Amino acid sequence: MVGGIAQTEEADYARLMTVNTTSVYLVTRAALPLLLAVRGSIVNIGSVAGLIGIKQRFAYCASKGAVIAMTKQLAVEYPKELRVNCIAPGTVQSPFVEGYLQKYHAHESDKMRVELATRQPMGRLGTPEEIAAMVHYICSPEADFMTGFVVTINGGWTAA
Repeated sequence: MVGGIAQTEEADYARLMTVNTTSVYLVTRAALPLLLAVRGSIVNIGSVAGLIGIKQRFAYCASKGAVIAMTKQLAVEYPKELRVNCIAPGTVQSPFVEGYLQKYHAHESDKMRVELATRQPMGRLGTPEEIAAMVHYICSPEADFMTGFVVTINGGWTAA
């Protein structure tokens, strides 16, 4: 969903909140008994958009901010029973990004792909493999003391 608050229809906002936030709630609630039984690790996927404002991304920023808040609340609620963390990626080369480019910038997708890469100081998009490696680490025994943390992996976007 692209647009500021004035352009965001209620149905579009509700759909994005369902996809990005209600889904996290439903999966976590359903898995909670199993996770508590084994001191499980939850890794939510947020976004830098949940930490900073991005023009024309009102609903997306709101939904990813909610994922970050849910992560922190669960870490406080279950400090000894669960580990709950969140990864906040920058723009990652993915089917989601390609879909966005085709839907909103089909006539200039190559130009927009360069703009997306340029907003990250490293000058490139992240890869799914980089995000997966961070998930793997957060779930590993080496990260056992880590909970309630939001890890940014975004090519320096939030450092600039």
